[in-house]
Amino acid sequence: MDYLNKLRLDGRRAVVTGGAGGIGASCVDALVSAGAEVVIVDFSQANLDAAEARLGDATVSFEKLDVTDPAAVKSLAEKLQPIDILVNNAGIGRQTAGEDISEAEWHEVMNVNFNAVFWCAQAFGRAMIERGHGSIVNIGSMAGEIVVRPQKNVHYNASKAGVHHITKSLAAEWAPRGVRVNAVAPGFIETPMNAFALKNDIETTNIWLNNIPMGRVGQTHEIASIVLFLASDASSLMTGSIVLADGGYTVW
Repeated sequence: MDYLNKLRLDGRRAVVTGGAGGIGASCVDALVSAGAEVVIVDFSQANLDAAEARLGDATVSFEKLDVTDPAAVKSLAEKLQPIDILVNNAGIGRQTAGEDISEAEWHEVMNVNFNAVFWCAQAFGRAMIERGHGSIVNIGSMAGEIVVRPQKNVHYNASKAGVHHITKSLAAEWAPRGVRVNAVAPGFIETPMNAFALKNDIETTNIWLNNIPMGRVGQTHEIASIVLFLASDASSLMTGSIVLADGGYTVW
């Protein structure tokens, strides 16, 4: 058995939502390094332009998309077929006390973090089912398993818990038809979303670090390597799995 070859993705096509920055950009790098052709999907044209400049001649293409628009998602999925791998990475974070969350803010977080994950999984998964194979990797969060502190973000926590159950439910439905659905649940990762707290909010950063057995936040490449594993044949027996990558935060 050639175990390392199981991680190769030569001849496969992948879509990464939110792929122009943060965890998504590292996922693109990982998939490309394994031989995949990758389509980077992002809401921001500026982010797509920056990604194109960074990646140069890599085997990537770029699509501007609002993942919260189910009709647009369906149209893009039909345009890009065949797709073998979907990485549902697009997401946002907001920090507001529960009693102060507006209806608009609640819907914004749910639309991007929860609804869009389903729309993308449904649109791309439908064609995977027809072909009898495919791998979907959703980016959840340890906040979908526990309530993290000290930040107050019930909408974020609830949206990521929903992602975990989308993952398990679709995995159960689609496993007999050859489509695997898994998720990675990152802990605190050094991303643009967390950059302000890590650089400016020493009190919050210390609370995070003091509750992580490893004593550090994660790096985006550490999540991308798990995504690569789940996208590849190396994880061929896995579906419905939520893989925590949190430096041990949830064990305490």
